[in-house]
Amino acid sequence: MRIATHAATLATLITGVFLSMSAHSTDLLQVYREALANDAQFASARASLSAGQERIVQGRANILPVIGITGNVGRTSQDLERGPLAQSGSWNGNGYTISLSQPLLRYANWELYQQGKLATALSQTVFEQARQDVMVRVSQAYFDVLTAQDALTSVQAQKVAITEQLAFAKRNFEVGTTTITDTHEAQARFDLSVAQEFAAINDLEIKRTALQQIIGTSPVALQGLRPGVRLNPPMPAQIESWVSSAERQNYNVLSQEFNLEIARREIKRNRAGHLPTLDLVASRSHVYAGDSVAGGGISATNTNNIGVQYAIPLFAGFSVNSRIREAIALEEKSRADLESVRRSAAQSARQSYFGVNNGLAQIRALEAAEISSTSALESNRLGYEVGVRINIDVLNAQQQLFSTRRDLARARYDTVMNGLRLKAAAGTLTEQDLAVVNSLLENSQPLGSLPAQAFPIR
Repeated sequence: MRIATHAATLATLITGVFLSMSAHSTDLLQVYREALANDAQFASARASLSAGQERIVQGRANILPVIGITGNVGRTSQDLERGPLAQSGSWNGNGYTISLSQPLLRYANWELYQQGKLATALSQTVFEQARQDVMVRVSQAYFDVLTAQDALTSVQAQKVAITEQLAFAKRNFEVGTTTITDTHEAQARFDLSVAQEFAAINDLEIKRTALQQIIGTSPVALQGLRPGVRLNPPMPAQIESWVSSAERQNYNVLSQEFNLEIARREIKRNRAGHLPTLDLVASRSHVYAGDSVAGGGISATNTNNIGVQYAIPLFAGFSVNSRIREAIALEEKSRADLESVRRSAAQSARQSYFGVNNGLAQIRALEAAEISSTSALESNRLGYEVGVRINIDVLNAQQQLFSTRRDLARARYDTVMNGLRLKAAAGTLTEQDLAVVNSLLENSQPLGSLPAQAFPIR
């Protein structure tokens, strides 16, 4: 009786703790926004985007005029030691030159400008990929914590149930209706549940630490999926639509397409090493000299110049041809990398699509198994009370029920995550999709603007 009372008190405390936590719980969108503000990987991607946006400015500079000014200030001394008019003198002098150079025909510079625009677009694509990656990583970490919490709750509930069964077995042994074997079996299960509880607590702490690494703060209680929540299958239902979207819109594919185009431009830029160049050049020079020798004079000269300047490459030690061959090989590498990334995106879409559909089927099977396990537990308890079942039957039925509930919760989390990964593979995952998932959580307000299907293609 003392053990049963202790177990009831423990169950009450656990329930109170979780109720208190749920009153101040955080949902998925709140955690995601904390990740946007604090995640180190996303901060790195944001800085890379800012750096990449400068590439277009640097590329455009190659086709714009270059204006510069140079000047000098000095003092000159001179001694003439030969001849009848030998004399010495010194004077101060200064001068400046303003120059302008405007490329008129520089094909390589034009290709650099085009590469700068492509590099800026590439940095934007990489940033969008990083944003999607944050959504997937924070969602995975979020549901990992929920999975660990469910596992701990299941172990603790099973421990309470075993404690009650242990007290029941001891009481029956004392009155002589059962053998000591029932008590030993229940005690063994209780000891095992204690070890499982320690393992579950450790796993929960690890999962919470993983989430903390992303959001930068220790996570508070998280909202879980509503009991009995219904998840929708992918829409459209045809896998070909998802695969096609992944091959065209996946951000890794788009990034590699930009890399391929940059490689093509690099070939053209290197081939321009055989072409002549033509520039417009203009300058103005001013030179001033003042003689300090008695009777000396002051001179000032202004010179203006404008014209065109051309250069024709004749021979550069075969370096231009070598760079062209190198650029061609790198372009072929980029083409192969693009095909590899496209296939990986398609495979990821297929895998996630099957994961969603198989997860939905598994959820339906586990829901039926939960009902059956509940009925089996009730039957075994009743059978034990009337003496047609033994204690081990009740313990096995309890374990089966709690394992089924734990597996059902994990199947729901995995199905949600596969839905998010499917949209990420298709290149269509947005914050709105997280809002759809967020509406499935407890205490979250339904959003009227959300689409009817959980995983539509946009």
